[in-house]
Amino acid sequence: MGEPAYVPRLLERYRSQVVGQLTDRFQYKNRMQVPKLKHITLNAGLGEATTNARLLELAMTELGQITGQRPVITKARKSVANFRLREGQSIGCTVTLRKHRMYEFLDRLVNVALPRVRDFRGLSPRAFDGRGNYTLGVQEQVIFPEIDYNKVERVYGFNISIVTTASTDEEGRELLLAMGMPLRK
Repeated sequence: MGEPAYVPRLLERYRSQVVGQLTDRFQYKNRMQVPKLKHITLNAGLGEATTNARLLELAMTELGQITGQRPVITKARKSVANFRLREGQSIGCTVTLRKHRMYEFLDRLVNVALPRVRDFRGLSPRAFDGRGNYTLGVQEQVIFPEIDYNKVERVYGFNISIVTTASTDEEGRELLLAMGMPLRK
């Protein structure tokens, strides 16, 4: 089973430019040592979903439109009385993107969605986890062009985790910068 005829723009850029840049920068002896993207996870936690089930359905529909993939419902692991939360109750949704969908989503995030954020001055360079993975929070789902602003009932945010094969934050930072992520200096 071969690759499809269509190759995402960002994947083509990775293969043609980024691999060479990172090999020169870190003196890799083999192409397989060059860090690459493993997967991207989007996670929307909706605390109000405990009282309003329709909110969870709307969030699932919108995350599906943004990613092109159906989200999975996440459930509470344990009961918390102060939050009126029972174990097993639906409280959010998550999507994990791999391969071509991952590259397409990252391309749209970097080139379309992030520039639409009000007063955007770049992403924080300190959001790495120590192993080359990067996590950012999006405060409004309406920054994505797939969402029709007139049909949005409630604005909510979600987390985006970009998981790489990089072993250090420096390698992960250089990979994301080469892929076009607008990190502040």
